[in-house]
Amino acid sequence: MADAKDEALAGAKADGGIQMPSRRQLIVGGALMATAATAWWRTPRTLDQALDPEKMEDVIPKRIGPWSFETRSGLVLPPPDQLSASIYDTILTRSYSSSTELPMMLLIAYGASQSGMFQIHRPEFCYPASGYALTSPEAVDIGFPGGPVVPSRYFSAASAERTEQLIYWTRIARAYPASWLDQRLTVMRSNLAGRIPDGVLVRISTISTDGPRAIAAMTEFARALVATTDARGRALLINGARA
Repeated sequence: MADAKDEALAGAKADGGIQMPSRRQLIVGGALMATAATAWWRTPRTLDQALDPEKMEDVIPKRIGPWSFETRSGLVLPPPDQLSASIYDTILTRSYSSSTELPMMLLIAYGASQSGMFQIHRPEFCYPASGYALTSPEAVDIGFPGGPVVPSRYFSAASAERTEQLIYWTRIARAYPASWLDQRLTVMRSNLAGRIPDGVLVRISTISTDGPRAIAAMTEFARALVATTDARGRALLINGARA
């Protein structure tokens, strides 16, 4: 009976010869409008940006504790594909030397994603692509004086030419995701709050076959890096943007 009534309404003509929509069409149309309104309301619009990407070169010091800047070359880089080009606003690479400590290589990749879909090339993927065999990653927590304890990851990477020890951490907004899934969940939580998160990968490495010595030296370098830079650098590296 109800279906017949709907069909009758759909076929009826109002004044002026305009066909009136059926009750079913009105319900579906209303649902579509509600969905569109919800999607518009949920679209993230506030960009969290800890640093102007063009300022990174000025913010990261060229002398860090006993280490001094030496060159920009010699580092293993993320693959130069379209994903790398689209997710990073800037990549800083530097090698530092010291008369008393192991040499250090620093890579900082920063992105302030306009799409809210920030991703990060983790070293576990770019090192094998460059011909390195990796040990199993280990968790290493780095405590920064006056700052957070940042969960980092350590592994050794060996190729026919050299063996690298490396530590890295990722920051998205004000969180430190330890896996790809954690990254996605962090981005989703920010997007649902109406924010577009920025993100950074900080990677510190050294050429050495002595793992324990390398971990101690890289941890010291990380702490000296954060201690040496200013408030902008701390926001970039460990604190994130202030909402």
